[in-house]
Amino acid sequence: MAFGAVTISPLAEVEEGVTIAEGSVVWQFTKVRAGSSIGKRCRIGGGVYVGAGVAIGDDCKIENAAQVFEGAQVGSGVFIGPGALLLNDNYPRAVNPSGMLKQAADWTVKGVTVEDGASIGGGAVVLPGRHIGRFALVGAGAVVATSVPPHALVVGNPARRIGTVCECGTRVSGKCSCSACGLDFVLDQATGFPEPNR
Repeated sequence: MAFGAVTISPLAEVEEGVTIAEGSVVWQFTKVRAGSSIGKRCRIGGGVYVGAGVAIGDDCKIENAAQVFEGAQVGSGVFIGPGALLLNDNYPRAVNPSGMLKQAADWTVKGVTVEDGASIGGGAVVLPGRHIGRFALVGAGAVVATSVPPHALVVGNPARRIGTVCECGTRVSGKCSCSACGLDFVLDQATGFPEPNR
């Protein structure tokens, strides 16, 4: 079903109070919670969960079954792969010490922040409160336990930095320029990795 320039599958559940900008598409079996916002020209795949109050920038692609929990802030041009999880609770429990089911007031949301242009591979898990820098690339299946610097390529469990990626997504070699688009990088003596020459 289309609303203006927005397309929402009749099998999606979009709660009241959601803002979806022009050109965006929400596919079947996706749930978008109240107070969240989705920018222009986004593609939200099937079975995605977008938590209450989550902000998603323009031109994002969130693949099938990704779960973007409450507190997340997603920049523009971000890719979130299928089945990726952006978590928000450092101390998950179903019940309080008294045995009563926990309520919203019983825990503190620590949302994930993903900056512009970053990519999170399929099946990756980003722990609560972590920050993914601009144009960083989180490999498929990685478990991000510490924040990721801009342009960093991280893989594994726990995720560790193994390289640098350009804005175009190409891994930057030791010659410190992107072989695909020519963007200049310089070797950072502190990190041992190429960093954008800005």
